[in-house]
Order: sequence, then structure tokens, then C-alpha cells
Amino acid sequence: MGRLKARAREASESNQKNEHRSICLHSFSDLSHVSAATFMYLLKDCYFYGTHKATAKFRILQQQVKRALNNAPQPGPFTYIVQCMYIIPLLGQSHAEGFSHMLISSLRHLKSVESVQKDFIDAKCLAARLVLDILASVVPHEERILVKLLETFDIELKDMAHAFCGSELGDEDLAAAREHLKQHVQYFMKSESYVSAVALMTRFSIQCCDESFLIKLIGSKQYKAAEEWAAFMGKEMIILIIQKYLDVKMLKSANELVKQYDLAEEFPDVNYLYKESSLKKLAEKGCWDVAEVRAKKDTKLMEYLVYLAMEAGYMEKVDELCERYSLEGYVNSLVPEEVMCQSDYLELKKLILEEIVWVDEINGLLSATSYIEACKIIGVDCEWKPNYEKGSRPNKVAIIQIASDKKAFIFDLIKLYEDDPKALDCCFRRIMCSSNILKLGYNLQCDLHQLSQSYGELICFQSYEMLLDIQKLFKETTGGLSGLSKVFYDLKNLQHSAGIQLICSSFYHRTYDKLYPFIYLKILPENIRSWFEQDTAE
Repeated sequence: MGRLKARAREASESNQKNEHRSICLHSFSDLSHVSAATFMYLLKDCYFYGTHKATAKFRILQQQVKRALNNAPQPGPFTYIVQCMYIIPLLGQSHAEGFSHMLISSLRHLKSVESVQKDFIDAKCLAARLVLDILASVVPHEERILVKLLETFDIELKDMAHAFCGSELGDEDLAAAREHLKQHVQYFMKSESYVSAVALMTRFSIQCCDESFLIKLIGSKQYKAAEEWAAFMGKEMIILIIQKYLDVKMLKSANELVKQYDLAEEFPDVNYLYKESSLKKLAEKGCWDVAEVRAKKDTKLMEYLVYLAMEAGYMEKVDELCERYSLEGYVNSLVPEEVMCQSDYLELKKLILEEIVWVDEINGLLSATSYIEACKIIGVDCEWKPNYEKGSRPNKVAIIQIASDKKAFIFDLIKLYEDDPKALDCCFRRIMCSSNILKLGYNLQCDLHQLSQSYGELICFQSYEMLLDIQKLFKETTGGLSGLSKVFYDLKNLQHSAGIQLICSSFYHRTYDKLYPFIYLKILPENIRSWFEQDTAE
């Protein structure tokens, strides 16, 4: 008897589950008598009763919607979805965009189904009417949904004219529809909704902008929209956008456009510049083996990889690559003969400072700060240990060197920060934020970025006053200080290296390392020095 009751209870529970399941399946398994409004409210209930996170629920529901659209929605799936799009704003703003994306994307797999092609054609006019209602703010949908509707329903100007003017179309109706859409383009441009503006212009052949619009798109980082508009305008604009990409060092994007539009003749160097840029990024991440594989078939790229290893001070990798690919001649060629001319360089022995002070305790920090505050012009340079391991974080800046005409200070930042970060912050604010001290450096942006990354909690490395970058002053953009070696280095009988170039003699290495900021003072043009000293004196 007990067994019969247990079985009866199990059967009852099973029937309840099946009954519940059959109700859910019924509404999605046959849409022939389910209105768009009912479907949307059922869909909303399914979403709210789900226990998974939002992304997972949307993904599961999207699969259900895809299957449901094969189950006889009336009069067809495309028309049915347009009807749903009118209902969605009534469900609330917080979920409107998500449900809209779900429904529109569910139509993609149906566009190639032969049995629904008639409904697709009929729905285009309804979708065009919906677009006009969205543009007029009658139906509140996001601009991204507007763009998706145009793409999914492949809406043409004649569809918009039909929705705007009526069934009988003439040339004047097409012109009227285009003019109406042009007004919306201008509105989108004023409100800086550039993606929507480009979508309307390219789809309906509306020409109302010049190259200044392209510059606005790039300035607002709407690169995809900029490329679409440039392609719509023609070759001249494509060449312009490639040039703009090159100006801001977007080499990958420039290279892709050159390939896509077969413009290698107009931009013969872009592909090589992009490959160089890729190698540099790999080297910076410590992916030397990957970089070597990519450069293996191109001697020039392999030479550039050797140069990058030299610039990073990674001499083991330099030797390894030179031996493997017989590039010793390239390394030796990096010191041009004209540098050896006596009149072209400053002699190292004449640059020895009167005093070099190592600062690793607070009293020394206070004393050095007082001395530096009395200087008009100083040189600044930072040093940190290179990191060659893939994926690892950069090492902290270990030392910062500051030099005047007579004296150089080497600050042990790591120890000073550990001992008294507040004192370190206060002293360096007095130096770095002073408008009375001109601070010289080479590739200062890199040093300052590394300082802020290493000691982000210190205010002194967040903002600066009176900086002058020697690299920009001499318009030297590549090669590090080796690019300026003709100006100020005695390289006679010394082996060229990267970053720290005077490697072969430990004496020269130590001296050169300390002379970095001191040399900046020596190569500063006299007119700039005189102007600054006179200006600060006044």
C-alpha cells in the first residue's frame, strides 16, 4: 500500500512537471496564434524567472527565439520581428536594447531561407517605416538598434521613399526622401553621433561632408566609421585616412587599408613599418623567440631585431642573433665613420664632473634638493632593470639621476621610498613641479611614464613643470641617444652598443652612465639656455 502511494505521488509530481513544461513549450513551439505582444511578454517573463546571470540568460533565450522563428510566426518571421520592435520599448528602457539585439540577430540565419523570402521583401517597407519612427522619436530605440535595422533588413532609398511618400514613387520622391534623411544626418553630426550619421550617408548615398568630417571621426576614435565613410567617398579619402593613421602611428590599420585597396604603390613603406612596429611590441613584451620567427625570412627585419636587443641592453640576445644569422657586420656598421671626426663630438674626458653624489638616505635627499633648487637648468635621467620575461610586469625605476653643470646626484629611489615616501614625495615635488628649474631629458615621456607606473601613489610623479625633451629639440625620433651620437659622444675605439653604448670599458660604462643627464646640459643650444636664464632672472 505504501509503495502504491509513493508511486502515485511520483506520478503526480511528474505530471505537474510535464504540464508546466508543456505550457512553456506550447507558446514557443507554435507561434501561429501567438501575437507579437504576447510573445514579447512571455520572453520577458522567461528572462526574469531565469536564475543564471544576464549574459547566460540572453544567450539561452536567443537560441529559443531562433528556434521559435521557425514555428510559423504570422505573417512571417521578419514581419513578426518588426511588430515586436514596436512592443519592446513598452517593456522598459533597462532591457529594451538587449531584447532588440536578441531579436534582430536571431533573423540572420533566416535571410538565406527560400521559404521566407517573400516575407523578407514585404517586411522591408515596414522596417523602413520603423526607421522613420525611430528617427522622429516616435518609437524610442537606441541609435545602435537603428543601424542594425538598416543592415539586417537591407533597407534601400526606395524603401525609405515608399515609407515616406507612399506606394507610387517618382524621382522627386527619392530626392525628397534623401533630403529628409540628410536633415537627420546633420542632426547626428551636431550631436556627435558619428556612427549613425555615417550609416545613413553610406547607405543612402548622402554627400554633405568634406575631409574635415574624416578628421573629426579620427579625433573621436571612431575608426571603423571613418574607414566606411572614406571608402564611400573614394580613393582620395582612403589615401587621406591612411596618411592620418600614419601620422598617429596606427601602422596596423594603415597597413590593412593599403592591402585592402591595393595602394602599395602610393605607400611603399607601410608594410615594412608595420612589421617593425610588431617586432618592437613583441620585444617590449619579452617575446624574443616569437619576434625572431617573424623576422627570420627578412634580413632587414632581423637586423632591426638585433638593434632592439641592443637598445634594451640585452647583449646575450644580440650575440645569439648575430652568430645565428651572421650579422656581426651590421653591428659594426652602426658607428658611422663621420662620427670619428674630432670636430663632431665632445671628448668624454672633458666631461668628468667635479662631484658625483649617491643619495640613499633622507639627510642626503634634503641636502641634494636644496642644491638642485638653486640651479637654473638640470639634466634628468631614469634607470630601471630591463625585463625580458614574457608577460611579467616592468621593473620599478631604480635610480633617477639629476645633474647640474658642476655636480650630479644619483638617487636610490627604491630605498628612499621604503625609508620615507612622504619625504621623497615632498622633495621631488619641489624639483619636478618647480617652474624656476628647466629640466632636460631624452625621450622624457618614457621616463615620466615609467616613474608614474612605479610610484603612482606619489604626487611628485603625476605632474611636472618646465620640461624640455632633447629628442624633440633635435627632431631625432629613432635610435635613442645613438641618434645624437654625432653631436656629443667620443666613440673613438669604443664598441657601439644600445641604450648604454660605451660597454667595452667598465670605466667608460660607469662614467657614461652618470654623464647621461650632464650631457644634456652640454648639448643644449646656447640661445635656449640664455633665454631661459634671462627669463627666470626677470
